[in-house]
Amino acid sequence: MVYQPEGKFWVLSSTAERRCENLGKHKKRRVAMAIARSSVRVLAAWVGILAILIAGNSNVVRCHATDPAPYPTTTDSNDPQTLSGQGSIIGWGDQRVDSTLFDARFTAIAAGSSYSLALKRDGSVAGWGLNQYGRAIPPDGNDFIAIAAGGAHSLALKTDGSIVGWGYNEYGQATPPDGDDFLAIAAGGLHSLALKKDGSVVGWGHKVYRQATPPVGNDFIAIAAGDSHSLALKKNGSIVGWGSNAVGEATPPTGNDFIAIAAGKTHSLALRKDGSIVGWGDNEYGQATPPDGNGFIAIAAGTFHSLALKKDGSIVGWGYNEYGQATPPVGDGFIAIAAGYQDSLALKTDGSIVSWGLNPPPDGYDFIAIAAGNGHSLALKTDGSIVGWGINTGYSGSWLGQAIPPDGNDFIAIAAGNTHSLALKRDGSIVGWGSNTVLLDWTGQATPPDGNDFIAIAAGDSHSLALKKDGSIAGWGWNDDRQARPPTGNDFIAIAAGCFHSLALKKDGSIVAWGDNISGRATPPAGNDFIAIAAGWAHSLALKKDGSIVGWGFNKYGQATPPDGNDFTAIAAGSTYSLALKRDGSIVGWGAIATPPAGNDFIAIAAGYSYGLAIRRTEPIPSP
Repeated sequence: MVYQPEGKFWVLSSTAERRCENLGKHKKRRVAMAIARSSVRVLAAWVGILAILIAGNSNVVRCHATDPAPYPTTTDSNDPQTLSGQGSIIGWGDQRVDSTLFDARFTAIAAGSSYSLALKRDGSVAGWGLNQYGRAIPPDGNDFIAIAAGGAHSLALKTDGSIVGWGYNEYGQATPPDGDDFLAIAAGGLHSLALKKDGSVVGWGHKVYRQATPPVGNDFIAIAAGDSHSLALKKNGSIVGWGSNAVGEATPPTGNDFIAIAAGKTHSLALRKDGSIVGWGDNEYGQATPPDGNGFIAIAAGTFHSLALKKDGSIVGWGYNEYGQATPPVGDGFIAIAAGYQDSLALKTDGSIVSWGLNPPPDGYDFIAIAAGNGHSLALKTDGSIVGWGINTGYSGSWLGQAIPPDGNDFIAIAAGNTHSLALKRDGSIVGWGSNTVLLDWTGQATPPDGNDFIAIAAGDSHSLALKKDGSIAGWGWNDDRQARPPTGNDFIAIAAGCFHSLALKKDGSIVAWGDNISGRATPPAGNDFIAIAAGWAHSLALKKDGSIVGWGFNKYGQATPPDGNDFTAIAAGSTYSLALKRDGSIVGWGAIATPPAGNDFIAIAAGYSYGLAIRRTEPIPSP
């Protein structure tokens, strides 16, 4: 188990890093101007980030808030008023989602850094959540008996005693040793451990604190891996610790009456024979101060919170609780627990899983619209309510809450930008939440104008658009490239917001564009036979009446070169990739992203920065 707070400093793919490098001189001038307006504050923020990098933080800091980001499909291709039916949500790429997941029955659970794993009764493994480096995509097979989720890597133990690993592997933490004599596994921040049949422990991965160098001996019966420290329980009931010990996390208490151990980010827990719990290490949020009592049978340590399972099947939690991760559901019937970064899991006697904390994954079959932003997603349900999941912070780690929609069940449309979100209400008014700044300067992209005459919304990087009943367009937010200043007129029927550019479809079927025009992103093709539009980071798409697609703008990865054919019904433009929905219900993708899921039962699509979403027409599966 590992608990690196990726909400603060996200790990990037090489594609994302290239996105930062490709801003160009024009954008750099814009950024320089913004920095000049708030130089002291920005300098302080970057000094803090630089200090973390120099200190050896393994995560890569995302680009600042002026970076381009992808944006969802147009209102036309994802409008709940034009969709027929409802369904479940499937997500692929850097956000793995399956809203039907919890129909299965499970035997084990594991919570990592913003992602989770579960072992099914048939011996296969399921994963969901943040999926950079493929951490949440387990290997095929149904011969697994144990799982472990780390910072950005995962492990699974097979029935033959061998181990497989996947995910982030810079230090070899996802490459387990050969052999078929392993009994248990543990995944830490950047290291891994395994217990062998002979009672010895092996470690691999990052060793800067010697956290992957276990002590010699063959009398160990359990292991636990924290962020940069490790623990092992001996046959005689004593505990040994090694690795980073900055706050005493690797210095367990003396005694030989311990029966279980758990390692969090920088704190540790141990369960005694008498059912009581002891804790040590970092205790800033009280995570190392367990409740009194001796009726506990299992423990779990998250990033800054802890959980314990009681004999009666109920759960208690303590420590950092801003997102409710330390407030378990009321009731009994639980048999296993897992604590992650900002969330928690519990397994029930019937094999079902419950999740709580920050943005549990969407569950169910009643979704009618989806929106994907930079690292957060939204979904509209048939009852008019909205659910959100994904990243809720900015590049500096500041809390923004872009994935936490407002309460209510009177919403009819949604839009997800870089770090802000919008929702259209049934009365024609708009609500916004999330970031309202760019480089600490107020730009107001999440503060829509007053009024109740709006019929469509679009969210760009740091600007927003809305279409009014009279056919005119309103714009607000960051406007350095005039991307938030739409043309006058009242003959518009659809809108799309990209990073620094915007598009609008007119009644006559022609397209107009404004804002930044590097790579020709804001120079649409001539013609008046278009029926839908989509604006990505630096490229654009349009769907024609005959079902064919045209693309223009930045095309380094082929994202602006759609496939041939005239059987397409919806389009979505991401960062360096694009998606299209076909008449037969299948999805095609092109550019730099993972292949969309197979099938011909999809009814809506959305493209996020490095992940895609789709609604699959499905009916609930009867409970077993």
